[in-house]
Amino acid sequence: MKLGKILFTCTLLIIPLFNGCGDKFDITQLNSTGGNANIAGDTVYVQLNPAWGGFNKPEDIIIGREPFIYVADTYNDRIVMLNLNGDILGSRHVKRPVAIAQDYKLNLIVCAQFDTVVNGQTKTFGAVFKYDMAAVQHQIGIAPEVMLLPRPVDLNFPGRQYTGAAVFYNNTFYIARTGPNNSSFIDPDNSILYFSPKELLGTGAGDTLIGRVPNIDPVSSGLVSANQISSLTSFNKNNIDFVVTLTGSNSLKTQWLTWVVTAMSADYEARLTPSDGGAMMSPNKFGQPQGSCIDDAGNIYIADSQKDSVFKFTPYGDELESFGGSAYFTGPYAVAFFDRILYVADTGNNRILRFILSTDLQ
Repeated sequence: MKLGKILFTCTLLIIPLFNGCGDKFDITQLNSTGGNANIAGDTVYVQLNPAWGGFNKPEDIIIGREPFIYVADTYNDRIVMLNLNGDILGSRHVKRPVAIAQDYKLNLIVCAQFDTVVNGQTKTFGAVFKYDMAAVQHQIGIAPEVMLLPRPVDLNFPGRQYTGAAVFYNNTFYIARTGPNNSSFIDPDNSILYFSPKELLGTGAGDTLIGRVPNIDPVSSGLVSANQISSLTSFNKNNIDFVVTLTGSNSLKTQWLTWVVTAMSADYEARLTPSDGGAMMSPNKFGQPQGSCIDDAGNIYIADSQKDSVFKFTPYGDELESFGGSAYFTGPYAVAFFDRILYVADTGNNRILRFILSTDLQ
């Protein structure tokens, strides 16, 4: 077992010890995208009106634990905070935000970009910021900001971008990193980075970068891959499982990775495989999956920007009420679920859409 893997495994084992009106949505449109339409028979999605506009290519949406709604309004260079009615409560300027997560202390973790001067020239780099919302009673515009990434060494790799974030039960979190340089065995661009609160380690306040999550191949075309990660989603349970979506040259572009500890090893493994993972693990099922979410029943939703569709699967990978088509979505990048309502970042149409299953209308 390599030293990095030993340190990572020991850290994972030690940390827990510290511790309205609507329109029917024609889901038959999915036939043109190669998916299975209206799998549940008469069950259809009903779109709730109005659509939420005023965005410019929003690439992520989450339902916070308060709950407020946070949207990465990517090309308006801001994070927008809304209530469940869609009223804007505040916003925060941040350059090109693409992913948002929230920890159990209500801090926001945002993958974005920032500009800095290098050798007399202004250059843009990928960045990860953390915002302390509780410190200012959720006034997002003045929330204290800490930049977690890039490190000084990362400025030597201008192609590195941060594309996903997932928080776990003990406030440890993962950040997905992508980039063109993947020949290094020690530090390839395509990686998942592991952060821990320092208080869990007994070393003070703030967060510390533990290192790369081990044994996830940066360019694999198969399982347990970090080949151009587009999103990470945790399960909101007492584990460190997560769903990853990939846009690289991989025929299995959505995977559920589970942490398995045995007498001989501790690694991430694929929870679902092509032999037992249902439709979700069918090769080439997805085009460009950009985001995912998980509902209270463990169902997994995937937003596929290339197929203009949202797919829904059981925890066993069996397909349920997938829906969409270019007549309704243009390049959806993200999904979120709360209180029976599915939220979709309809990125190409610059809006947020909301849906509810017809069986939930009472």
